[in-house]
Amino acid sequence: MRILALDTSTRSCSVAVTDQAMILSEITSENGQSHSRHAMAMVHSALEFAQTDIRDIDGFAFTAGPGSFTGLRIGISTIMGLAAAAHKPVAGVSGLEALALQAAVPDKVICPMIDAGRKEIYTARYRWIDEKLIQESDEQVLAPDMAIQRLNAPAVFTGNGVRSYRAVIQERLGNLACFAPDGQGVLRAATIAAIARKRFDMHDEDDIFHFKPLYIRKSDAKIPAPFKF
Repeated sequence: MRILALDTSTRSCSVAVTDQAMILSEITSENGQSHSRHAMAMVHSALEFAQTDIRDIDGFAFTAGPGSFTGLRIGISTIMGLAAAAHKPVAGVSGLEALALQAAVPDKVICPMIDAGRKEIYTARYRWIDEKLIQESDEQVLAPDMAIQRLNAPAVFTGNGVRSYRAVIQERLGNLACFAPDGQGVLRAATIAAIARKRFDMHDEDDIFHFKPLYIRKSDAKIPAPFKF
């Protein structure tokens, strides 16, 4: 199955084209520019590098949240528009799940953290057991010190939230904490595609016309929902 995946949920932007387990192309940028300015250009470039036409895509994947409200809406609306035009299925993927998968190790709690602003992070806890990622807590928005409360086992931390609050984590957890390399803490569209492919294999798809992003926290601005095309 050939999948086009897009992530615009954080400061980074990532696009990938995959075919089963193969990554045909992937472009990831953290240049800080507005995703609305370059997301479609990156999509076109990824398709060109993969030597694939949009008509050859079998399914579309995107980051469903949590993350930047504006970023999420740009990515989701872009993918929903492409999927609706192509009459192909879509699957939304948790950015926290994708980050946890990128840092998966069998002997530690996996703690992805996405910077939520307002001195808070989006986070959840996972474990890698028998080559499967198991979610052990709900996705939440919390202050960093609250997120690591009662954590008394070795843990690996990843995501852009770690860049902001690494000192807090180290101070509170000491030797229990380790940190994934910076590159693993950037959301990759290829990871979004890999998770989506498993959903597509089970015929588990999202409704293009009634999908609601995983915001977790309410926006300061009124957000119309669901998306309609």
